[in-house]
Amino acid sequence: MAEAASTQNPAVPAGEKKNWVAAVLATWAIPGAGYFLLGKTGRGGLMMGTSVVMFLLGIMMRGTFFEPRNEDLLTTVIYTGGYLCHLASGGLYFLAKALGYSAPDVAGHVVDYGTKMIVGAGLVNVLAMVDVFEIATGKKE
Repeated sequence: MAEAASTQNPAVPAGEKKNWVAAVLATWAIPGAGYFLLGKTGRGGLMMGTSVVMFLLGIMMRGTFFEPRNEDLLTTVIYTGGYLCHLASGGLYFLAKALGYSAPDVAGHVVDYGTKMIVGAGLVNVLAMVDVFEIATGKKE
């Protein structure tokens, strides 16, 4: 039992651990880019495709971007959480804002699904950042 705890992860030898900060920041800026830095091109393409397709579907459905609000507790939590998910999308969110994307203020289920797709793209990118961190630090292959 003690022998198993003292062994290192064979995926990344001790002297070959990657710079996790650069990989995580690359994944935040361009979804999936950190995988390419770590040599995991298949996984990088899959995560990049998933995040970009979800974000673009949300935009095509005219989903709205959350902005933080200071109202009652529930509204504050929902809007701040949604805004943080947008920030987690990294370059996709900032590119859409820079290009002037602004969804019309209309009600409807398609707009709501679009908003959820945009938020989901940010959450997928958070999962990718955690995965890249674990690969770069040798906790996972």
